[in-house]
Amino acid sequence: MEFLCYHRDRPGSAALRRDLTEAHWSYMDGYADALIARGPTFAPGGDSPSGSVHIVDLDGPAAARAFAFDEPNYQAGVYRDVLLRRWRNALGRTMWEFPGGRDGGERYLVLGFGAGEAADLAVPEHDGLIAYGPLLADDGVAWLGTAMLIRAAGPEEARALLTPGRYAAVEVHDWAFGGRPS
Repeated sequence: MEFLCYHRDRPGSAALRRDLTEAHWSYMDGYADALIARGPTFAPGGDSPSGSVHIVDLDGPAAARAFAFDEPNYQAGVYRDVLLRRWRNALGRTMWEFPGGRDGGERYLVLGFGAGEAADLAVPEHDGLIAYGPLLADDGVAWLGTAMLIRAAGPEEARALLTPGRYAAVEVHDWAFGGRPS
């Protein structure tokens, strides 16, 4: 089962996050074969981390909760909250298989929180899609929204891939490929 986990940083936790970098990477090393995508989000117009997104294939909801809440930054208080949802990998690949590579261009995490009937289940045509799929309830059926990682010319272009009026809220976050530096 695939899950999207988005940890949002607690204000003032940047130093603690830096101190825990190796612990975070070591923890994620244990999930290397399960990760579909990962990386930090950043505060608007800056290099300050604002959160951390992980898309991971796990055995079920209990394993996903353990993944999210046993993470060292969460345990130490770096994060203020956690979004954990079932997700479906509509592209059928990992971020490492993205033809555009790790570098170049602006990249975003887009979270559309659904309102009403399901929307945007078909993959839109855009060569910058890194990861794309619906956010789902625990049953894996009920549509709760859409999440994507995308390389785009700006946040407006990234946001425009979601159907207007079908979401209660849409968040667009600056995002970067994650993992240990090479």
